[in-house]
Amino acid sequence: MNVFKTILVAGMALLGATFAQAAGLENMTDGERDVFRAEVRAYLLGNPEVILEAIQVLEERQAQVDAQSDLDLVQANFEELTRDGFSWVGGNPDGAITIVEFSDYRCAFCKRAHPEIQAVLDANDDVRFVMKEFPILGEDSTLASKSAISVLTQQGDDVYEAFHNLLMAHNGAVNVKTLSSLVVKAGGDADLMVAHLDDPVVEQIIAKNRDLATRMKISGTPSFLIGTEMLRGFAPAAAMQEFVDRARSQL
Repeated sequence: MNVFKTILVAGMALLGATFAQAAGLENMTDGERDVFRAEVRAYLLGNPEVILEAIQVLEERQAQVDAQSDLDLVQANFEELTRDGFSWVGGNPDGAITIVEFSDYRCAFCKRAHPEIQAVLDANDDVRFVMKEFPILGEDSTLASKSAISVLTQQGDDVYEAFHNLLMAHNGAVNVKTLSSLVVKAGGDADLMVAHLDDPVVEQIIAKNRDLATRMKISGTPSFLIGTEMLRGFAPAAAMQEFVDRARSQL
């Protein structure tokens, strides 16, 4: 069953429940119920726009439930999301508004989001950006994230930022040779990066990010926290700016 059919069935169920409650269906005889159901069916067939209205109401209610659920998750995990002490922080590190991204270097939508995020950071000098390495697309993803974390922990923020940007722009193979070439272009030391790929701290950071993502019900990339709102999936800069503006209005 596709999404539309699922929503349609739910909408019809919502309508049916509403009609049934209004008519006191539980107090009817079997014959009266049959007549009532036939009348409801005839009404819906004659007025199909009512189904679409019901679907819209259902979607709005579900969106409210999802938003509240996300807010509860954010409040419960806010410090770990925004100030874990090990994730790279870009933009304005002292900014009043924080954007957190869970990202995978092999994710096409993460690559598309990269310049959009930069556009938001360039346009807002009060926004800090936290990068969560979240490899979920196989061994190449994990290797890329491990190399980035190795660079961050051993060679500092500046080399990491340059390496991160190169990885986001890279569309070819991911292997130690390629990653070594990219880190040299970023001004780093390839041998140092490789030597620390399997450090326990690297593994721990990835494990912590995965655990946090599980608690936040994040299963795909990119996923964002902007202020106190979750944005699950790719969005252009203009859409992210709306989240930033809402966050600023709440300060």
